[in-house]
Amino acid sequence: MSKIVINKKHYFHNLDLISKQTGGKEKIAVVLKDNAYGHGLKEIASLAQEYGISKAVVRTSKEAQEVKNYFSYILILAESTFDTYSHTFHIVINSLEDIQKVPIHSNVHLKIDTGMHRNGICIKDIEVAIYRLLDKKLHLTGVLSHHKKADTLSTDFFYQQEVFKNVKKEIKNLCEKLSISLPNFHLCNSSALFRSKSFDDDFARVGLASYGYLENDAVFDNPNLKPVLSLWANKLSTRFIKKNYSVGYGGEYLAQKDMYVSTYDIGYGDGFLRIGKKYNYHTPKMYKILGRISMDSLSINSQDDEVCIFEDVKQLANIHKTISYEILSNLSSLLSKEIKS
Repeated sequence: MSKIVINKKHYFHNLDLISKQTGGKEKIAVVLKDNAYGHGLKEIASLAQEYGISKAVVRTSKEAQEVKNYFSYILILAESTFDTYSHTFHIVINSLEDIQKVPIHSNVHLKIDTGMHRNGICIKDIEVAIYRLLDKKLHLTGVLSHHKKADTLSTDFFYQQEVFKNVKKEIKNLCEKLSISLPNFHLCNSSALFRSKSFDDDFARVGLASYGYLENDAVFDNPNLKPVLSLWANKLSTRFIKKNYSVGYGGEYLAQKDMYVSTYDIGYGDGFLRIGKKYNYHTPKMYKILGRISMDSLSINSQDDEVCIFEDVKQLANIHKTISYEILSNLSSLLSKEIKS
């Protein structure tokens, strides 16, 4: 059966680098949304807990429920069906309208739009939002925003940092005026964290870097991260074919010589996307994928019982003209998981 192998040593190596950058593991919130970027929600949650991480970030309350026993602090980014929440859950308020939907006494983080113009409260509405939170008896436990160009060489990165610094001042003044506790402030994602010379937020939301990748421009001094996930497939069958015989749908691959070809149990139905015939994709052991990838299988010039399809998704991201996130998060949650120490 095809499977995902999680390299625990690599994951802990990445967390070491992240912890050094934040100033401690207590300032790391691991992002586990969308099945932990394809790595396996509970598998990564258990490793993060073992490392000593107490904060996690998820997309929905369903994900939060699945990992509630691993963390004491769980941030829910984009819930649309509001219900009763555990005291360990913290709900992101993405608009003024959200305030009326969240159950009373919930812990909430107020998202501020500092320039991305996607989700968040407008800066001019901060005071209105905080008064509405108090009226609804909601607990303001955090304030956040999100960078739009942390991965590229752009002045927008510094502009948003400055805007968020002013947001902090305004909210601190309001909290003092209203005699309420100061919330946690957090702006940095993976890219922003490793561009920051002096990290001074309460924690960073770290996703991609923990899994071994950064999409930052090469001009930056990027850390030596190690990919955590590798994809493996098992042999279904082997056959010997003659020169000029074709393989797979459309007969796109023609054998250049007499050769052995094996079929393996991984395909685009498992999230391994089809590769155009103009690309020659080779596995880490330099086996070649032959012809079209099928829904549940592909052909390789190998006779091994088990083959590693990839250890690093950057080559595939380049082939598909996309980013590492998309390749990883497309992997099926039904793939079996194995943790390698």
